[in-house]
Amino acid sequence: MNNDGGMTIGIKDGPTLLGDEADNFWVFGYGSLMWNPGFVHLDARPAVVNGCHRRFCVYSHRYRGSPARPGLVLGLDRGGSCRGVLFRLSHDQMAAALPYLEDREMSSASYQPRLLRVRHAAGQSQALCFVVDRTHPQYAGMLDDEQCARIIAHSSGERGSNPDYLENTLEHLRELGIVDRDLVKLSKRVRALIACGDKARPLPEYIEDWSI
Repeated sequence: MNNDGGMTIGIKDGPTLLGDEADNFWVFGYGSLMWNPGFVHLDARPAVVNGCHRRFCVYSHRYRGSPARPGLVLGLDRGGSCRGVLFRLSHDQMAAALPYLEDREMSSASYQPRLLRVRHAAGQSQALCFVVDRTHPQYAGMLDDEQCARIIAHSSGERGSNPDYLENTLEHLRELGIVDRDLVKLSKRVRALIACGDKARPLPEYIEDWSI
C-alpha cells in the first residue's frame, strides 16, 4: 500500500488483479490517454481519483525536451484529486492493452502501475493508474510553479515544443469539460514569459548534469 492509498503492481498482473465481479477491467487516464487511449475498450466515462493530482512533474529529455535542456510532461502525483476518464475493458481487451500500455507509459520507468479506487457516476471501481515514481531521476516534483513555467517556455523535443504540449492538453481538457485551474495558471505564466521575450536561464542545479 502507498501514500495515495493504492497498491503498486507488476503490469503483467493486471488480468489477475483488476477484474471486478462482472469481469470488467478498468484503466484511468489523466493526460493524453483520455483523448488518445490507443486501445480497444467497451466504454469511457468521467471519473475522479482522490489522493493524486495531475501536474507537470516529469522531466522529458526526448519528446518535449533534450538531455541538455529537458522539458516537462504530465504525471499523476501525490495529493489532492484528479478528474479524468475511466475506461472499461473486457478481459481479452485488457490482456491486449497491457503490453501497449507498458510500452507507452513505462518506457523510462518514471511511472509506476498502481491500483487506485476511482469514483464515477455508477459508483467506484479499482482501476489501473500510472503514478509518477518519486524516486526516479526524472521526477521534477521539487520544482515550484515559476521554475516549471520557465522550463516549459524554453523547451522543445522530437514531438514539438513544450508550450504546445501544455496548450494542447488544456484544449483537450476543455473539450472533455474538465477545468484544471493549476494548468490554466501555468499556461498564463508560460505565455507571459514567451510574450515578454524571457531568456532561457540556467537549469536548476540538480539537473545541470542531467544525462539520462
